[in-house]
Amino acid sequence: MLNKLVWGKSDKQRQDLQERISDISNEQVPAHIAIIMDGNGRWARKRALPRVAGHHEGMKNVRKITRAANAIGVKAITLYAFSTENWKRPRKEVEFLMRLPEEFLGSFLPELMELNIRIEMIGEMDELPGHTQRAVQNAMNQTKENTGMVLNFALNYGSRKELVLAMQRIAKQIKDGELDVLDISEENISSGLMTANLPDPDLLIRTSGEIRLSNFMLWQLAYTEFWFTEILWPDFDEHAFYDAIKDYQKRNRRYGGLKGE
Repeated sequence: MLNKLVWGKSDKQRQDLQERISDISNEQVPAHIAIIMDGNGRWARKRALPRVAGHHEGMKNVRKITRAANAIGVKAITLYAFSTENWKRPRKEVEFLMRLPEEFLGSFLPELMELNIRIEMIGEMDELPGHTQRAVQNAMNQTKENTGMVLNFALNYGSRKELVLAMQRIAKQIKDGELDVLDISEENISSGLMTANLPDPDLLIRTSGEIRLSNFMLWQLAYTEFWFTEILWPDFDEHAFYDAIKDYQKRNRRYGGLKGE
């Protein structure tokens, strides 16, 4: 895996990355990391480029961070790629964003297979354009037998809608006599979410200096550690990612108790 991670880097850069990977791997690595990839538009504006150029650069950075996460043994990454609110953006920008999964998954799929990475998606796929659905579904089908890290894309995803859908399923179970009102539990709700097959994130990273959740995994992030950075997503490299991991490893996760005190 390191060979993929250090393509195009100098001997010094390769050595630095190897040392960081070794250092991080000696401590507890977060099993599931959620990332709000923010700042593509601002990255482009700073360079007098169209916004879509920032989105394209951000897509390329997904490869870099995927390799970096896989190298230290992360079990799953969930990337906030397109929210239900993002449909409000200009039509041409949305059309460009809907083409990115085809390009990314089409070119990265052979390496994902080599790395034993499985593609998954949360969000309402039926509302995506047909070409986007086909690209994502093909990647999920091709990688479904892979047993390594999960690369989970949140596409056309909104956490409030996800919770509404989970509540509707529970309401139907009650109506059909399959569940009693008094038996509703956190486990019932969690099992009805789109992330039912994943553990809750241990760490949330948001780039570009924004400090909010933006309707992302509101239930799942209840006890997640947050890490915010001013770095724009296209500039968020392996070292910035590993900085977030090192900060996480210094924290004392008490889950409301007094563990470690």
